[in-house]
Amino acid sequence: MDKRSSELNLHQKMELIVKEMVDREIDLKDALREFEKIFFEQTAKKCEGNKTKMAKSLGIHRNTLSNRAKILKIKKKY
Repeated sequence: MDKRSSELNLHQKMELIVKEMVDREIDLKDALREFEKIFFEQTAKKCEGNKTKMAKSLGIHRNTLSNRAKILKIKKKY
């Protein structure tokens, strides 16, 4: 990201991303799926792949984490 974007708060950064997605006519279902997938992948990195820590960090049950990972087709990088 450029200097300007590093000065933006989270809401402003997300508005820019959402605007681009709307401009590209990405539907809500695909946008939510992509967000969730990236969120899971970043959490996996932070928690070094520990599923219990990931679930706790995400505020979901460990079984829910595994089920969502399957649905989102997240490869087991963690």
